[in-house]
Amino acid sequence: MAVTPGESAPDSVGRLLALDLGAKRVGVAVSDELRISVHPVPPIKRRSWKDLLRRVAAIIESYDARGLVIGLPLSLDGTEGSAAHEARAVAEKFQKSLSVPVYLQDERLTTVAATERLKAEGRSAAEIGRRVDSESAAVILRDFFAHNVDVDGLNQG
Repeated sequence: MAVTPGESAPDSVGRLLALDLGAKRVGVAVSDELRISVHPVPPIKRRSWKDLLRRVAAIIESYDARGLVIGLPLSLDGTEGSAAHEARAVAEKFQKSLSVPVYLQDERLTTVAATERLKAEGRSAAEIGRRVDSESAAVILRDFFAHNVDVDGLNQG
């Protein structure tokens, strides 16, 4: 079963992969092995569940990722709408199909943060459009690490 926001994070080192699920594209980001830095990687064009699973499994294998973090699109007031229910369903499917744990992370305003970051870097509107999904996944993964820190300030994950 997928872990919901606020539940414990993985307690070992190793890369984590994050996904920002979209209807047409899925943003992807990966951490380094010590979970200090996060880097966006090219997004996945969303075609079918089988294609998405195959591609995510291949990325997990290529990076030797130890877990998968999926953005949970909550409403601004924290309630769950249809998009959040869909994200939970996809997370459950990944959990049943992959050999790594799957976690959910609140993704409210990550697209706004990603867009602002890319604008601050001086990216063109076209480049922002191409990169925003994976940059959003990077924000999701950074937020996941920020909300899963123990009292000593060390990542549990």
